[in-house]
Amino acid sequence: MNTLDPIALLRRLVAIDSINPDLVPGAAGEGEIAAWCAAWLHDWGFDVSMLEERPGRPSVVGVKRGTGAGRSLMLNGHLDTVGVASYQGDPFSGELRDGRVFGRGAFDMKGGVAAILVAAARASARQLSGDVIVTLVADEEFGSLGTEEVLRSVEADAAVIVEPSGLELTLAHRGFAWFELELRGVAAHGSQPERGVDAIAHAALVMRALDELRTRLESAALHPTLGHGTVRVSMISGGEDAATVADTCTLTLERRMLPGQSPEHVEAELRRVLEHLASTVSGFTYTLTCLVARAAFEANPEWPVVQALAGNAARILGATPVVRGEPFWTDAGLVLEAGIPCLVFGVDGGGAHADVEWAEAASVVALTDILEGTITEFCR
Repeated sequence: MNTLDPIALLRRLVAIDSINPDLVPGAAGEGEIAAWCAAWLHDWGFDVSMLEERPGRPSVVGVKRGTGAGRSLMLNGHLDTVGVASYQGDPFSGELRDGRVFGRGAFDMKGGVAAILVAAARASARQLSGDVIVTLVADEEFGSLGTEEVLRSVEADAAVIVEPSGLELTLAHRGFAWFELELRGVAAHGSQPERGVDAIAHAALVMRALDELRTRLESAALHPTLGHGTVRVSMISGGEDAATVADTCTLTLERRMLPGQSPEHVEAELRRVLEHLASTVSGFTYTLTCLVARAAFEANPEWPVVQALAGNAARILGATPVVRGEPFWTDAGLVLEAGIPCLVFGVDGGGAHADVEWAEAASVVALTDILEGTITEFCR
C-alpha cells in the first residue's frame, strides 16, 4: 500500500499486531510493522535502514536528503503498543466508524505514525534544502530502547515527537524516577517484639516522612503547565508470618519531577530524608536503589521548530493551538538530552491503554497537513 491517504494508512497499521513483548511475554513485537513501514518509505524514495541492537526489536530510520543548504528535521513516533487482553472487540480491526478509527494503537500512536509517513513523503517531494528524517522506534511503551538506539547514530537540527496530544502543543512534561527501598530489621517472636527491630514499623516512618516531603513539594511555586512534583509509595511487601517481627520490608517509590529537577537531585533529596531517620531512629537501616530515572522535558517557545509548528497548526486549525504540559514522560526527554530542540504534537482521540481505543480521523488528517507544512517551512 503506497497510498498518501493517512486514514487508509492508519487502518493498515492498526491491523498489524505490534504489542510490546516486554509488556506481554511472547507478543509479536515490532518486526512486522517495522518491515512494512521500511518498505513504504523505500517506495517513496527514502534511504532506509533498520536498527536492531536487540534482536527482534527493530527501529526504522528513513532519510530523504535535501540539497544540503537547509536545516534537518526528525519526525519521531513509536511502533509498539500495549496489550489487548481486556480489549473489547477486535483490537486489530482498524474500523472507520462515526469519524473514528478504532483499534489498539490507533490513538497511541499509529495515528501519529501514519501522519509522519504521509507528511514526510509529501513535503520531501518538493526538493527541500534540509534533510527529512523519519524515525519509527521500538519499545517506547516500556524502556525506550528504540529512541536511545536511534539517537546514538542520528543527528538533526530539531525534532517533532508525535505522541497523541489532542492537536495541542506539548512543551513540557514531568520526569520520573523509580526507587527500591529495602529496610532491614531484626526478627523476633511476636510475643516479644522488643527483642527485634520491626522493618514494617520503620516503613510506616518512611511513609510519614514522604508525606512531609509531599507537603513541601506542594508548597513550592506551581510550574505553569505541570503543577507540582509528586512522591508516593507504589508497592510494599514485608514480613514472614503473623507471629514474627518483620526483619525486612521493601518499598517501591515513585518520584515525578519538574524541569530543573534532575534524577540526581531527587535521589539526593530522598537520601536526606532517609539519613535523617537513620540518625534519629534506633536500628533504622536501609538500602536505596534507583531502578530507572528519566529527566523532565521543557521546550523553549522561541525555538524555530516550535514557531514553525505553531504557525502551521494555527493556519490549519484556524486558531492558535493550546499550549500544555503532560504529567507523564515521553521520548522527547531523550531527544532533548541528546541536544535536539523538540516538542510533542499529535492526534486527538482516546482510550490509550484502555479497553477501547480510537483516533479522531479528522485530527489525523489535520496532523498530516500541519506536519507537512512544518517540514516544508523548517527544511526549505
